[in-house]
Amino acid sequence: MTPAETTARMKAYPEHKDSLWFLIASPTIWATHFLLSYITAAIWCAKVADRFDSLAPVRWAIVAYTVAALIGIGINGWKALHRHRTGPGLLPHDSDTPADRHQFLGFATALLAGLSAIATVFAALVVLYFEDCR
Repeated sequence: MTPAETTARMKAYPEHKDSLWFLIASPTIWATHFLLSYITAAIWCAKVADRFDSLAPVRWAIVAYTVAALIGIGINGWKALHRHRTGPGLLPHDSDTPADRHQFLGFATALLAGLSAIATVFAALVVLYFEDCR
């Protein structure tokens, strides 16, 4: 590979734009969803409702949190898949090139987004099992 080709490839995958924030965005969204869901239920049951009051408002809040979290995780996962599919590289992305590093970060981010989406759905399943604050 000539130096001009190497420079062109490095400009195609500018590493200064590769950020690890995208990698942790989906797990952070899941953790925020988890905390908001359980804190909302805890405050509702401790401060607002009686022991046998319905959890309907909390259920709707958790549904709203879940939809917002899944949209955020979906956007991050979609961008990660786009990043992973950019360029000519094939799996595994284990070469020490800017393109492979770029694609590997996209692949890892997409996997974390999928795992975070599953975890978000499982955390939201609590609305199916609890009727009141008991």
